[in-house]
Amino acid sequence: MTASQNESARNTREKAPYHFGEKLRSVRERKGYTLKVVAQRAGVSESLVSQIERNRVSPAIDTLLALAEVLDINLEFLFEEYRKKHPVEIIHSDARRSVREDGVRYEEIARPNSDDGSHTMESYLITIPPKSQTHNGSYGHIGRETGFVLSGEGELHYENNVYQIKEGDGISFSAGAPHVLVNNGDMELRAIWTVTPSQRFNKQE
Repeated sequence: MTASQNESARNTREKAPYHFGEKLRSVRERKGYTLKVVAQRAGVSESLVSQIERNRVSPAIDTLLALAEVLDINLEFLFEEYRKKHPVEIIHSDARRSVREDGVRYEEIARPNSDDGSHTMESYLITIPPKSQTHNGSYGHIGRETGFVLSGEGELHYENNVYQIKEGDGISFSAGAPHVLVNNGDMELRAIWTVTPSQRFNKQE
C-alpha cells in the first residue's frame, strides 16, 4: 500500500470511527435490496447509504435506526463489535457523577449498562454525615443490595429489625423490604454500595 493509500485509509477511519458498513451491506445484498430501494425506504439519499456502507461516514443515530428498520437488523448485531472492543469501563475519580439527598452524598463508581436489561447494576460511594440517614429504600424496591463499610459506624434499619454496622462490615440483603442506613455516630459513615437492578444513577443525565 502506498503512502497516499495509507493516508486515505487513515482519514476514512477517522471519519467513521464505528464501522457498521460491512454489516449493512451484507444484509442488504442478502435480502436482494438495491441501494436505491434502501435509501428510499429509509428516507435518505442513495449516496449517503453508499458512503455508510463503505465506512466513509458515520451515520447519525436516526439514520442508523432507519436503516436497521428497513433491513430488519437487530441493533445488538450492529453494536456487537463495539462492545467487544470496549469490555472495560473505568470511571476516573475526577469524572464521577454525584448527587446529594438530604445531606447524604452518592458518588458513582460503577455505571449501569442498559444492555444488561433487568440485571443492571450500579455501585457508589455513600457518605452519610452524623445524625443523618438514607431515604431511597424506605419503601423497598425490587432487587438486592450489598455494601461494605469503609469508615464510621451506624445502623441498618431493615423491616422492623435494627443491625449495628461498623468499619469493615459487609452487608447483603433483598431490597424488597423497607431499609435505611442511619448514621447515629459523631463522624461520617462512608460505605461502598452496590444495587441491582440500578435505582439511582440510571435516572441521572
